[in-house]
Amino acid sequence: MVTHFKVGGHLACGHTGTNLVSSKILNQVKCRSCRNTDAFKDARKEERNATRRAARKAKVTHTASDWRAEWVQRLSAMPGRQRLPRGFRGQAFV
Repeated sequence: MVTHFKVGGHLACGHTGTNLVSSKILNQVKCRSCRNTDAFKDARKEERNATRRAARKAKVTHTASDWRAEWVQRLSAMPGRQRLPRGFRGQAFV
């Protein structure tokens, strides 16, 4: 059975009848006429953009970290004397 797209109480493709199956969920719509209407395409576009916006908001923001302090801490945790890389004031041992 074909599922139609329902917009504002009417079917997007213009079919009428009491026994027609309709849905507002885009993935369930199987009627080719409904899927080719501007109403369906706009709804699909809005849903896709909303999903993208939600994904963007869910991303973790990068925090600025002091990589030099982390590097010194990492070398300090290693056993023995470790030399700091160039640019760390005279290349002292940690």
